[in-house]
This record gives sequence, C-alpha cells and structure tokens, in this order.
Amino acid sequence: MRYTVADQADTSERSDKAYAIAGLAGLALAMGVGRFALTPIFPLMQSEASLSIAEGAWLAAGNYLGYLVGALAAFGVSRRPSMLIRAALVVNAAATLGIGVTHTFAAWLAWRCIAGVASAFLLVFISAACVQRLAPRGRPMLIAAVFSGVGAGIFAVGGLVFALDAFGVRSSGIWLVLGTLSLVLTVFVWPVFNERTDAARGVPMTQRIAQRRLAWWPVITSYGLLGFGYIVPATFLPIMAKSVVGDGWMFALAWPAFGFAAFVSTFAGAYAARHASGLGVWRTSQSVMALGVALPALLPGLAPILAAAICVGGTFMVITMSAMQTATQFGAAHAKRLMAAMTAAFAAGQLAGPVTVSWSIEPGTGFSKLLVTAAASLLVGALLLPRGRTAEHHACVDSISRKAS
Repeated sequence: MRYTVADQADTSERSDKAYAIAGLAGLALAMGVGRFALTPIFPLMQSEASLSIAEGAWLAAGNYLGYLVGALAAFGVSRRPSMLIRAALVVNAAATLGIGVTHTFAAWLAWRCIAGVASAFLLVFISAACVQRLAPRGRPMLIAAVFSGVGAGIFAVGGLVFALDAFGVRSSGIWLVLGTLSLVLTVFVWPVFNERTDAARGVPMTQRIAQRRLAWWPVITSYGLLGFGYIVPATFLPIMAKSVVGDGWMFALAWPAFGFAAFVSTFAGAYAARHASGLGVWRTSQSVMALGVALPALLPGLAPILAAAICVGGTFMVITMSAMQTATQFGAAHAKRLMAAMTAAFAAGQLAGPVTVSWSIEPGTGFSKLLVTAAASLLVGALLLPRGRTAEHHACVDSISRKAS
C-alpha cells in the first residue's frame, strides 16, 4: 500500500492530538489530584476529623515538600522520561488511595508528600515532552490543550467532591474514588508515553550554554516568587469562602471557578502569545494575579473571593505554559534541566506559603496580611522578568550555534 504525503500528514496530526490528550490527562491527574485535591476536600476533613487550619497548612506543606524533592530529583534525571511518567502516574494514584484507607494525621502527611514527588515528576517530564514535540510542529493550541489539563483536573475534582459530599460520601470515600479514577485514567495514558516517543538526548553541555546559565536566574527567581504568591489563595480559597457564607453550595463554588478559569485560560494565553512575547504574557498574567490575590484583603464578602479565584485560576496556568515555553528557549538542549530548576524554585516558594500560614494564623484571625504579602511578591517577580526580546535572542543564538556545529 502506498502512502501519500497527505496521508502521512494526517497520521502525524492524529498522533500529535493523541499525545496532547494524553498530556492533558496526565497533568489533570498530577495537579488536579496529586497536588490540589486536598483544597476542596479539606473543609470536609476539617469537620470530620476536627483538623485545624494549621494542620491543613502542614498537610499542604508536606505535599509541597514532596513537590520540591521531586523537582530536585528531576533536575538530575535525563533518561527514559516515559518510564518516569508511567511510574509517577501509578505512585500518584497509590498515594491518593492511601489517604482513603489510613486514619492518622502522620499517615496523611506521608501520603501527601509522596503525591507531591509524583506530581513534580509528571509536570516536568510531561511538559518537556509535549512542548519539545509540539512546538517545532507549530501546534500552539495543542500545547494549550496539554496545559489546560491542570484546570480541567481542578474543575473536575472540585465538582466531583461537591457532588459526592451532597450524596453524603465522607472524605475518606472521596479519596478512594479519586484514587480509583486515577488508576483508570493511567491505563489510558500508559500506552501513549513509551520509548518511541521519548525525546532525543540533548547535546553535551558547552561552555557558552554554561556561561549563559547566569541569565536563567531572573526567570527562576520570578517563578519561585510565583509559587509563594499564588499558593495561599490556591490552598485556602474554599476556607475563605466558607468563613463568609458558612456551609452550603455557595462556598463550594470557589474551587470549581478556579479550575474552570485555569482550563479556558491556556487557550486565551496561546492566542495572546501570537501577538506578544511569552515573557510579556507571563509578566501581564502575573500582575493580574497579584491584583486578584489582593482583592479579598481589600474588600469584604464572597464576590472578591470569587474574583480572586478567577484572577488566580485564569492566570497561573498561562504563566506555567509561558514559563515552560520560555525554558525551551533559554535552556536550549538543557530545557528539561531549566524546567526542573524553575519547578524546584516554585516548589520552595509554595512550601513557604502554608508554613507561613501555620505560624501566623491564630483562631479568629484572617488571611489579609498574608494576601497582601503574596500580592507584593507576585509584583516583584513580574518586575524581575527580562524583556521578551532576550529569550528570542537566545533562541536565535542557539539555532545558529547548532547549525554551525
């Protein structure tokens, strides 16, 4: 049978779409379940197990500590990304099931830490694999679809938790449902990430690239400040909403709103990137996030909390997508290492957030001071970002260098 160029192009397009869908599902599991499932479930655990906000902060911090460990480990790993993605998917599901079958705070803390390690591996290696495959083929909307998986996961988990709670399912049962669904989705994602789809090995480090690593630090630092700035609302939005309106469906809106905004925002971000540099989109998005984080501290009521959910949810994945694409330009052949370094900085920043909450929150006090501090850190991070042409210049230099060698 003879295949035409059109047949080959059609096959390639279908393959790219399947890869993007697998990346979407993988990030949905990594972030919607592994990272952020605690956020909508914690108010239920709080009422069932009499957990304090400080204990919730430590559970979040355990997850973020695992995320930091995973990011640092990913920095030193360069082989068999498909094997690492598959293993991380299984570990993520197992850790989620583990919370449902254990009943002590220490066990929950350990499982959340393990889930954090798995989610860091998934974010780094799925992002790198998908961007490096789809960007050279001119597939910006497929890249947007991959990163929309984070918002889709958050939205789906938030809606599912709300529905299961309405039917009287306890928090332990919800964790078991999420773990089971994670295993089912892993079965579908498993065949897509295989040895044939692994990215080619990078070229050896050159002195030019090693020297240019100094230019990585403003980007890494900004991404770390993002981690601290967004994590307080990202962890405690439902608790803030509940403190305003009490129990009921109204307070449960905050987290699904956050996830839906994150889901649709990546496509808007991909469109905006056609008319502005990736760093420009990142800078603008981080400034909008700062405004959203500050709103609940400046204005009373549920409306500012929902506005914060939309502002933060509608920008944090645009920033992540822009950051990972910027890493492919700044990092060149070592993009995965830069992605891992940025993710580690992000993890350190977000680890500092709940730890700060656990130390500073006392009964009867609110989040206002922390929100103002978080907003200020986001603005500082936006100002640290280099001009957009810098990344474009590096990309051109790398291209010329590769051709010359």
